[in-house]
Amino acid sequence: MAETTLVIMAAGMGSRFGGIKQLEPVGPSGEIIMDYSIYDAIKAGFNKVVFIIRKDLEKDFKEVIGNRIEKLIRVEYVFQELDDLPEGFVNPKDRTKPWGTGQAVLCCKDVVKGPFAVINADDYYGKEAFHIVFNFLNDNTYQGNQYCMAGFILGNTLSENGAVTRGVCKADENGKLVDIAETSGIVQRGNAAVAAGSSGEEINIDINSIVSMNMWGFKPGLFVELEKRFVTFLSNIGDNELKKEYLLPTVVGELIKENKAEVIVLKSKDRWFGVTYKEDKDSVVNSIRDLINQGVYPEKLF
Repeated sequence: MAETTLVIMAAGMGSRFGGIKQLEPVGPSGEIIMDYSIYDAIKAGFNKVVFIIRKDLEKDFKEVIGNRIEKLIRVEYVFQELDDLPEGFVNPKDRTKPWGTGQAVLCCKDVVKGPFAVINADDYYGKEAFHIVFNFLNDNTYQGNQYCMAGFILGNTLSENGAVTRGVCKADENGKLVDIAETSGIVQRGNAAVAAGSSGEEINIDINSIVSMNMWGFKPGLFVELEKRFVTFLSNIGDNELKKEYLLPTVVGELIKENKAEVIVLKSKDRWFGVTYKEDKDSVVNSIRDLINQGVYPEKLF
């Protein structure tokens, strides 16, 4: 079988994982959200996992999750570091964190040689999303510059405990992504959703809108664009922009606008889970329990 890789962005975890939401147990046997993503990915057909972490977390990460996952699927690690920059660039002395999700995925260029999906470590995406992304990546009718994004129904991604930020998507009549509008302050209001406008007014948002939860499907040609555009990004960093990030969705948006890539929006009806707020954990635990009771997952995953 051709190699199809799941790339998991986990470089944002803290040392020893103390109080880090990605490592909060949510399953009855101590499973974390990442376990369910890997389980679903394996069932869908993915046969390799690449973890993007920081070098100083390697030992701890392997003890918490990596060593046991290696028994189930081929695993590799790449390291997102602050000073991992193209030739000719040096890290600004006051910069304290890596350069964002675009740099994170670029770190994989030497270990990912085939089609790959990208997800966040702390999001639950559901079985359907992994199946539709895997099928897209292994459909030979799509060209190397045709990518995909798993799109979720806004109402399936909201928190009962506070406002959230979502990338509200606009697609054309052929299901191709046209634009993602990063929208903050979204809350559910009865059977509708509203967000805070720039002047404090409420903006109504269709609760059935399709939103991005940062689950993408790419071909290896993306790395060429990521590398080239990272140089451009770094060249234009100003002295007062030390916190600016090189973001994957921004790169995708540029490629679409320049007609260098197409992104097919694949709609998933599954409910997204995540621990945006501390109070969300109980809801996630209960949701996982419901899925186990429905027979979606076994009582003990691995």
